[in-house]
Amino acid sequence: MDIQIGKLLSTLGLFFVTAVMEILGCYFPYLILNQNKSQWLWLPTALALIAFVWLLTLHPATSGRIYAAYGGIYIATALMWLKYVDGVSLSRWDVLGGLVVIAGALVIILQPQGVVR
Repeated sequence: MDIQIGKLLSTLGLFFVTAVMEILGCYFPYLILNQNKSQWLWLPTALALIAFVWLLTLHPATSGRIYAAYGGIYIATALMWLKYVDGVSLSRWDVLGGLVVIAGALVIILQPQGVVR
């Protein structure tokens, strides 16, 4: 199997940016509805969700495979958000689970005829 490192890194980067946009699209309404933050946050909510949907169109393979691999990257990104934005310490179970889903995503991404061709 010939792994193209540059293509792998760009695919993982695209997954990460897509996950951040999805998280922002959910986080801003959380701030508005549960933390009584300013209503102006609806605008960045809409922009983040528009960016999220657009970014999904840039992924390089069939949608079902993309969504399966993206799910693992999303979970790992959400755990990083929990630590660095929400300031919650990750348990060893969080870290282990994050590593397991990253490994699963890489199996899907790197399979022959997978996401990175």
